[in-house]
Amino acid sequence: MTRSRPRVGVVGATGYSGALAARLLAAHPSFDLAFCTSDAAQGESVAARLGTPTDLTYAPNADAAKLALDVDAIVLATPAEVSARLAPAMIDAAKVVVDLSGAFRLANEHDYAVWYGFTHPSAALLGRAHYGLPELFGPPSRAKDGSALVANPGCYPTAALLAVTPLVRAGLVEPRGIIVDAKSGVTGAGRQAKEEFSFAEVDEDVRAYKLLSHQHTPEIARHLARGAHRADADIALTFTAHLLPVRRGILATCYARPRQGVTVQTLVNGLTDAYAASTFVDVVAPEKVTLGAVVGTNRARVGVVSNGDVVVILASIDNLLKGAAGQAIQNLNLLFTLDETAGLAQLQRTIP
Repeated sequence: MTRSRPRVGVVGATGYSGALAARLLAAHPSFDLAFCTSDAAQGESVAARLGTPTDLTYAPNADAAKLALDVDAIVLATPAEVSARLAPAMIDAAKVVVDLSGAFRLANEHDYAVWYGFTHPSAALLGRAHYGLPELFGPPSRAKDGSALVANPGCYPTAALLAVTPLVRAGLVEPRGIIVDAKSGVTGAGRQAKEEFSFAEVDEDVRAYKLLSHQHTPEIARHLARGAHRADADIALTFTAHLLPVRRGILATCYARPRQGVTVQTLVNGLTDAYAASTFVDVVAPEKVTLGAVVGTNRARVGVVSNGDVVVILASIDNLLKGAAGQAIQNLNLLFTLDETAGLAQLQRTIP
């Protein structure tokens, strides 16, 4: 039963995205943070770890399904294979589920074996999941029983789709031959104790990774096709991810071929028209699409330039906010008919 203040739990609340989601919920004007789970921090004070005003302690992840029965919504900040196992029972219990993993972002269950390395246990839910990028796919909604499943987009896809989709949809650029060259802060890799993510390995270096095999590739292709109202066969793109020696932020530089007669002003108008009613996406001059302008906020910046032969579209976001936890809160706000800026409008950028 939905209460006057919806209660929300976070599963996996000590990873970067899960911890930030819990912190935002604890300070939210209209939600109550009901539980946090984490095996690594089991029994510890949530307030002590996150600096949040709450008396909660971390429960073990094994208690997530039981705890979910007494809340209105759950944020799953868990690996894709874990989310795929947990979500069905929560949906059956008429709960709202916002999943931060890739477990429900693809349409074909067979793609999970190829791109994620596991057999999907809940393939029947793939068609039900709403892809939670409201600026391009509209607000999510709940079923008659109050349940909902939102596949919160990946951080790289959020930036790439915000940049390219409006121009493909408007027929201003060719849908084939699109290149997405994106760079992320180290937190995009999650909280991992691996040598390649240590300070000594990352500092003063930039590297590409998962070349031609990144799991966000089919996600970008699928939702670019959907958002641009084109058949999947019409979209052909190459995506390359890079690791930056910074903590947070994504800068996506995207390349496409312009259609005949398309001018720079036509391209700018295409982005401006697409985001005219958007709260969080700003269309700016391309040189103002920077990490410093968005890190610490749920905002995105997009900009475009062309020399007549090639179109360059840029987008910048905070990978942990608009690329993860912030967008999850935005989706929860919309699901519970709140202003989509609730709990997010006070965020301030962290880089001058």
